[in-house]
Amino acid sequence: MIRAWREHLALTQAEMARRLEIRQPSYAAMEAPDAKPKKATRERIAAAMGLSLEQLDF
Repeated sequence: MIRAWREHLALTQAEMARRLEIRQPSYAAMEAPDAKPKKATRERIAAAMGLSLEQLDF
């Protein structure tokens, strides 16, 4: 869902990495099919996208 939302919002991985103040490869790992980011990480990602955690986890 993270990737789907990012693409829906027309954001690049690089832009998301900048918003989260991390490197792009680190962000890319969060979008990997087998990735299971912790709740705190998902909350940061949701906030960076302007979403609620519930929207991101749907």
